[in-house]
Amino acid sequence: MEHALSKNGISIRLTNERWIHIIIGHPELIGYHIEVLETIKDPEAIYAGKSGEYIAIKNIKNKKYMVVIYKELNNDGFVITAFKTNNIKKFKKRRVIWGN
Repeated sequence: MEHALSKNGISIRLTNERWIHIIIGHPELIGYHIEVLETIKDPEAIYAGKSGEYIAIKNIKNKKYMVVIYKELNNDGFVITAFKTNNIKKFKKRRVIWGN
């Protein structure tokens, strides 16, 4: 299990179970473990999810973005899922929590 510190100073867990879940659903993320954690630590923007989750986004390569969805609960947090996309327009319609 690894952790990344969110912009709110909360330790966000990326468990082995979650990582396996992510790469089974998104095999293109194999080899992007560090980028997932970096997106939590140093995102370009964080948007509000529909159920209290956070959506962190970071450009990782020529208009390819890493999207990491995670939850913060008091002094603890965990990754829900992650994926890559080249279309972040739908996220920009959400309420901005941090960043641009």
